Amino acid sequence: MKIWCNGDFGPEGMALLAGGTGGHSLVLSDSRNSSVLALGQRDPTITGAEVAFGQPDPEDCIANPGLRWIEVSSAGYTRYDSPAFREAMRARGTVFTNASRVYEDACAEHVLAMMLALARQLLPSHATQLGDRSWPYQERRDQSRLLTGQTVVILGFGAIGQRLAQLLVPFRARVYAVRRRIQSEPGVRVVAEESLTMVLAEADHVVNVLPENDSTRNYVNARRISCFKPGARFYNVGRGPTVDQDALIKGLESGRIGAAYLDVMVPEPLPPGHPLWSAPNCFITPHTAGGRDSVNVELVRHFLGNLALFGARGDLADRVL
Repeated sequence: MKIWCNGDFGPEGMALLAGGTGGHSLVLSDSRNSSVLALGQRDPTITGAEVAFGQPDPEDCIANPGLRWIEVSSAGYTRYDSPAFREAMRARGTVFTNASRVYEDACAEHVLAMMLALARQLLPSHATQLGDRSWPYQERRDQSRLLTGQTVVILGFGAIGQRLAQLLVPFRARVYAVRRRIQSEPGVRVVAEESLTMVLAEADHVVNVLPENDSTRNYVNARRISCFKPGARFYNVGRGPTVDQDALIKGLESGRIGAAYLDVMVPEPLPPGHPLWSAPNCFITPHTAGGRDSVNVELVRHFLGNLALFGARGDLADRVL
């Protein structure tokens, strides 16, 4: 098979890719990106490929009927999530996969780390260390909370949401998951969207891992924020456009939202003068939740594992279409 790739996975990753595709024809684009957030451009070298790996241009995918399988090197796939793309892929039976499992541990651990940091007042203590180095002993003890036994609502329940639910098990948290398909999950109460306002009123923590598409843009809006339990904490490791940021800032200013942690936002990078930087109790990381030192190698391993399954007509991991 002709396998086309426009990702740059570093020396170790590229060597692994070359070795793992030895029985096939591997074509590397002249325009390769080391960041999975960089959108690949149209590239004539994809012509004739049966497999595409990386961030191929959606129009190229549609225009090449010989493509039998596409794997994107990200968890998100917003620009592929369109009726035209889906219809074209389904019409000819092209398989489409993402790499959610590569990012599930990192993103879930990132959220859990912030939950614990906020509960245990680590961030204010760090700020004090960088500031006046006072000793607010009683205040910090009084404001500390336990994560144990609290209620968590997860918006979107794919690989990352499922992994977070698993990590919360030792804390005996009550976990609600909101998603389109209502099916039982061990230890998780899966609820329909119609019931969201009721569970938001119970939530100590609201975690957004929603993808971006027409149905999720501004999903976390003023109306839904008004349903939050007063003081609830909000976390976003999904996509920035799924949150109405003006409403989020107002929620922080009013105290309806006790604290917010954002790894994704609009725009990215966030300009230094953006109001999110100075919003009360708003903590920001630069889209790093999915990062880890071995991510490039793991992306290639994910692809090669799926390549073996594809050749054997097995069920591919992280299949979207």
